Amino acid sequence: MAVRDEMTIRGTVTIDNYVGGEWKKPAAGQRIPSINPAHRNEIVGEVPASDLNDLNEAVASAEAARKAWRKLSGAQRGALLYKAADLLESRVDEIGRTMTREMGKTLPEAKGETARGAAILRYYAGEGMRPVGDVIPSTDAEALMFTTRVPLGVVGVISPWNFPVAIPVWKMAPALIYGNAVVWKPAAETAVTAALIMACFHDAGFPAGVVNMVIGDGAVIGQGIAEHPGIHGITFTGSNAVGKRVGQIALARGAKYQLEMGGKNPILVAADADLDLAVDATISGGLRSTGQKCTATSRVIVVRDVYETFRAKLLEKVEGLRVGDGLAADTWLGPCASEKQYETVKRYIRTGIDEGAVLLTGGETPASPELANGFYVTPAVFDRVTPSMTIAREEIFGPVLALIEAKDMNEAIELANDTEYGLSASLYTRDLGSVLTFVQEMEAGLVRVNAETAGVELQAPFGGMKGSSSHSREQGQAAIEFYTAVKTVFVKS
Repeated sequence: MAVRDEMTIRGTVTIDNYVGGEWKKPAAGQRIPSINPAHRNEIVGEVPASDLNDLNEAVASAEAARKAWRKLSGAQRGALLYKAADLLESRVDEIGRTMTREMGKTLPEAKGETARGAAILRYYAGEGMRPVGDVIPSTDAEALMFTTRVPLGVVGVISPWNFPVAIPVWKMAPALIYGNAVVWKPAAETAVTAALIMACFHDAGFPAGVVNMVIGDGAVIGQGIAEHPGIHGITFTGSNAVGKRVGQIALARGAKYQLEMGGKNPILVAADADLDLAVDATISGGLRSTGQKCTATSRVIVVRDVYETFRAKLLEKVEGLRVGDGLAADTWLGPCASEKQYETVKRYIRTGIDEGAVLLTGGETPASPELANGFYVTPAVFDRVTPSMTIAREEIFGPVLALIEAKDMNEAIELANDTEYGLSASLYTRDLGSVLTFVQEMEAGLVRVNAETAGVELQAPFGGMKGSSSHSREQGQAAIEFYTAVKTVFVKS
């Protein structure tokens, strides 16, 4: 496939949209650069700045393909997902390296995410053989009544840059296995990676028009997907502001929508916790991927009895983390994914200081000359953070931890729930009573005990409460609820 061949030869490539089974140049011919955040002078690829003409062509292509696609059996659709999984897995090194160059996460993380994408495809390939309805007793003795599920039609997928393989795959795989055609808008910042994913679907032999990719600005293509009458369902992951706008537009025209948005995720540390494990979970959950995860640990709520000991252990380990290019073997923490995100993180750090929080370590641009051209921020730990401070309330999406002291576990849970978000939360304790209280009272869609806030297994439902979600669930068998509609059938002889 041309994109992959060119990437093998050159460091910078020109990426096209993928519409109707073909790679197509943007209608207006406009392109934007995808920049390596570790070396801002390095352009990874030139990617389309598409317009509504490109989107309209993609939707028309999906509409033309969807009826034949839905008529295939689940096993036939699954066979193609299995092929795409094999191709994705065989290209882990190439895709992982490209992902690291485009958005900065370390190479092991990027390869791991790509392997997860292959596992997700295989999981949903198997879902094609599961039951899709129930037989329901009828009051009419001569009738048969049952339910079945039918696809929505054309599904619009809007995915972010922070997980450029896993998130679009866990949206597209269930959409496809349940018989929908797809129009995908990846983030422009990671569009070269997106093209490599799309190449796997192309090379697997998906029928023309079943999977389409249009790259462009969110205000144009993202909003266009939300508004397009030919798109019957929209699945979105991204910021709260944009997600709410997508939901409002979809609701106004009667389209089905699914929103996964931000988080301000707490880890609670009880007096009886294993502090070394809790520190490791705080660092891994909060700082891996440079804190650029919706489930990243942001607030660290520690019971007063162990607060100072925990803080000392945390500082010692954070100060030993290696910041650098994600392709370097000894790098633990890569750069922010873009200049925009770098400036956002730096602004929140300044705000934290201005509002009276104590910056214990980090929050600086590294002094090393070899990092001078990247969007690097050393991991920051704030002490004496109060619940009303901006850094305790707003999602930062960067390597920033806010330490908050609680007098006991009851107050810790109250503090944890004092947020508009409700995505994930973690508790470290040895006490069963505290576990049961936490599980029952924590207002989050994902609660984890003696495990970090980030991470959910692909076979489990994923989604948030409160302002973090539209309250539907992704991943696992729960995905069928969004990507299909229930049809009740009554048959009388």
